Amino acid sequence: MNARLIAPITLAVALAVAQGGAALAPASSASAATDASGIQKIRHIIIIMQENRSFDSYFGTYPGVNGIPMRNGVPTVCVTDPASGKCVAPYHDPADVNYGGPHGQKDAVADVDGGRMDGFIDRSEHGDIKCQGFNHDPRCQGSTIPDVMGYHDRRELPNYWTYADNFVLQDAMFEPNASWSLPEHLFMVSEWSAHCSVPDDPSSCANALQSPGMPPDFGPKRLRTNVPPNYAWTDLTYLLHAHGVSWAYYIFAGSEPDTEDGSLTGRQGRLGARTPGIWNPLPYFTTVHRDGQLSNIESIDDFYAAAKNGTLPSVVWICPNSRVSEHPPAAVSSGQAYVTGVINAVMQSPDWNSSAIFLGWDDWGGFYDHVKPPTVDQNGYGLRVPGLVISPYARSGYVDHQTLSFDAYAKFIEDDFLGSQRIDPKTDGRPDPRPDVRENQAILGDLRNDFDFSQKPRAPLILDPSKAMVNAGG
Repeated sequence: MNARLIAPITLAVALAVAQGGAALAPASSASAATDASGIQKIRHIIIIMQENRSFDSYFGTYPGVNGIPMRNGVPTVCVTDPASGKCVAPYHDPADVNYGGPHGQKDAVADVDGGRMDGFIDRSEHGDIKCQGFNHDPRCQGSTIPDVMGYHDRRELPNYWTYADNFVLQDAMFEPNASWSLPEHLFMVSEWSAHCSVPDDPSSCANALQSPGMPPDFGPKRLRTNVPPNYAWTDLTYLLHAHGVSWAYYIFAGSEPDTEDGSLTGRQGRLGARTPGIWNPLPYFTTVHRDGQLSNIESIDDFYAAAKNGTLPSVVWICPNSRVSEHPPAAVSSGQAYVTGVINAVMQSPDWNSSAIFLGWDDWGGFYDHVKPPTVDQNGYGLRVPGLVISPYARSGYVDHQTLSFDAYAKFIEDDFLGSQRIDPKTDGRPDPRPDVRENQAILGDLRNDFDFSQKPRAPLILDPSKAMVNAGG
């Protein structure tokens, strides 16, 4: 760790870290002035997508946010456990491994329960069990006691909370689709989740909130058809390619010095740390094939090399393997350490002064959140998830209360690199029957409000990845 690059932390923050508590309340979007000009100073947009955490489960007790309702430090909300009849309040959970709850379309509807936000325990105990693929039901992992009401704080999340102290925390970021991982990743790159009946024909695509077509590696081997899904609708890479904007989607491709199960066995360079297909949908998009850009889906090794060399593409997506994903039952500490390393690589890059990092979690993972999602269309929004903005131009200690979803990532990319052109069937030259243009929703906030482009670029804040392991027994 390079001590010269560590930005100073205020006394209040330092004391809070030492005491395992929270720092002083940061500035909020209600009081900070808006400076939305100068977006072109950002030449590299890096989206880091982690997995399966609700906002309340990670930042529900962070000062200044719309967090878990409390009075004198005691939660004033609770959710009934049908098994015991007791109303269970949110509680501090120091466990490094969580199990969460089922989190498909039916689970989102049940958890929200018409805005009562009281279905989390019931669904975790009685929801449908589907133990296949990269399981998104905790009971497939042997969990019998729901931990969906548990939350973490600075003690378990020291680096994530330090980023919030020093940059931007978004407390109204919602998953774009009220469903699970695959549709969220499809929205991240294309603003839609659909199922297409005719190969390579965008007009044949129909809205699919839950089941857009599974990648070949999903499900038990004996049931796999090895037939790739047909994602024929228009995605963001189509517009990036048309405008000559460079992009890369970085995944774990088997060349990392660790394996999916965390062991260190096997020949280095040929190990099995890989990103599941449900988190890596671009290989199945017609546009990526027709544009000859399959090679833009690269190993995470190539990301670290590009960051070091100052050759990061203009648009970057980074998705994990299961071990560092934070997707239950993956350890929180492993994911936080991995993300810290990714952010450090950008901060130590020659590209830092022109970069913006958007860190998000793809869906709520069945964990409790007290905020009713707004209704935008038949797809979402889904439940609230954490969101952080890290950049030399990001506001400092700022809580963004704007209503956001991953649609805001696409909108920022389009405003920065595409002259505000949208993925719009009426204008993009490749019409599909998507129900609406998500980037143009009136409720959607503007990520430019998270920046002060008039300020001098801020120095990097290099954090120690091992710090993420201290309070997790690492």
